[in-house]
Amino acid sequence: MKKIVLLAVLTVFGVATSTAQAKKATKAAAKVETSKKAENPKVDGAGMVFESETIDYGTIPHNADGKREFVFVNNGNKPLIITNAQGSCGCTVPTYPKEPIAPGAKAVIGVKYATDRVGAFTKTVTLTSNAEGMASKILTIKGTVQADETPKG
Repeated sequence: MKKIVLLAVLTVFGVATSTAQAKKATKAAAKVETSKKAENPKVDGAGMVFESETIDYGTIPHNADGKREFVFVNNGNKPLIITNAQGSCGCTVPTYPKEPIAPGAKAVIGVKYATDRVGAFTKTVTLTSNAEGMASKILTIKGTVQADETPKG
């Protein structure tokens, strides 16, 4: 009989604990969502908020795929128009949407780094747009391209 009572108490305690943890997790998720909304303040005009302004390629092999993407949202109330995207050298080639990005819409800035160059790199892409308060925006890519292994012989 004592075992049954003990088992019942432990079961009730376990359910109560898991319910409390679920409530805490829900509150934590709500706080994260609230802070994300705070990070994307609405602007009067066109706006541009990036998920990340730096892409770290890490260490990649020689001649690996050098394509990456910067994702952003127009957090303004007017269409965002990007008029130019310029890499800091010929080894960094950006692509950008030519059509206006509607308010609230997501878009992508593509960048391709020439991974035929061995060694560490840090390069930038400068965007020119009608974003309110930032006529230009600088994005960064970085990483290291490993040299090919020399054959042992």
